[in-house]
Amino acid sequence: MKSDFSAARVHLDRAYHYLGGDDPMSQTGREALDAIIEAVAFEEFKQPRQQAEVLPFPDVRRF
Repeated sequence: MKSDFSAARVHLDRAYHYLGGDDPMSQTGREALDAIIEAVAFEEFKQPRQQAEVLPFPDVRRF
């Protein structure tokens, strides 16, 4: 099974925003989530991408 890094990042980002308080626990939680979000984003964009097939566009000139 492949991980869905994009979906994980969305949920982690949402959790980050829920911890909007000024208390030490919220600040520590945001710092930890920030590190995890960065790691997930790194893994997400490290994955090899599929090569796209380029289709030629017909050269039809109308005057």
